Amino acid sequence: MKHLIGAHTFVNGGPASAIDAAEKLGFTAIQIFTKNNNQYFARDLTEKEINDFRDKLSKSNIKFVVSHDSYLINLCAKDPQGLEKSRAAFIKELERCEQLGIPHLNFHPGAHTGQGEEEGIKIIAESLNYAHEQTKGYKTKSMLEATAGQGSALGYRFEQLRKIIDLVDEPDRMSVCIDTCHIFAAGYNIRDSKEYKKVIKEFDDIIGLDRLQCIHMNDSKKDLGSRVDRHDHIGKGFIGLEGFTNIMNDKKIERVPKVLETPKEKDQQEDVENIKVLLGLVKK
Repeated sequence: MKHLIGAHTFVNGGPASAIDAAEKLGFTAIQIFTKNNNQYFARDLTEKEINDFRDKLSKSNIKFVVSHDSYLINLCAKDPQGLEKSRAAFIKELERCEQLGIPHLNFHPGAHTGQGEEEGIKIIAESLNYAHEQTKGYKTKSMLEATAGQGSALGYRFEQLRKIIDLVDEPDRMSVCIDTCHIFAAGYNIRDSKEYKKVIKEFDDIIGLDRLQCIHMNDSKKDLGSRVDRHDHIGKGFIGLEGFTNIMNDKKIERVPKVLETPKEKDQQEDVENIKVLLGLVKK
């Protein structure tokens, strides 16, 4: 299979449980939380948890793993205490990824909450520089996720992601994730085939496709430019099958891992169906 594809996978009883679940579902790429995503901190991983995860992953058909950080983390929080907690939690997430051998920690850049976009971008970069300084030598990369721009969220323009990377002292530690729902809601028309090509060229010109290490495959419940982040099943939203046909047949990003974050129940059968739809769009 040319496409590495899968979904955000539930962890029930330690990180290794996600590998078991993903294998049963036939995924070749997954995203996980390494801890409760609604808490800043968690207990340390045990040696057994680390070894079990690494061992199962090495023997599996899964070729790509990314971790998503806690939703509470805001690397440009206005409140000094909130910023300190966010930075410490982000470092802890990097540490867990490094221990598990997960190559990327995906995160939303942050919400400036009234400080202004330029100031927010500056503080995000400062947070990343601080985190990287505390984790010297780590292989895990900090993966900026493009956002929908809801509220005061930053990262809804490719230029903003570029500015953050440019302000980071160790740019080699930065990677990028495109979320299809997010960029569509932010105003990038990936639905239309001609416009889609312009979007990918723009990304390449501003950020560089070499930094694109993951794509979150989500349809959008809201229309183009809505700036509202609401995920939908593939082909059921405003991006539609046309938009995903563009992505699944783009040779430039064929080998970029693709991970679903669409609504699901615990058995994740919805993910299996969505993946069938995506693979069915690939032209022979």
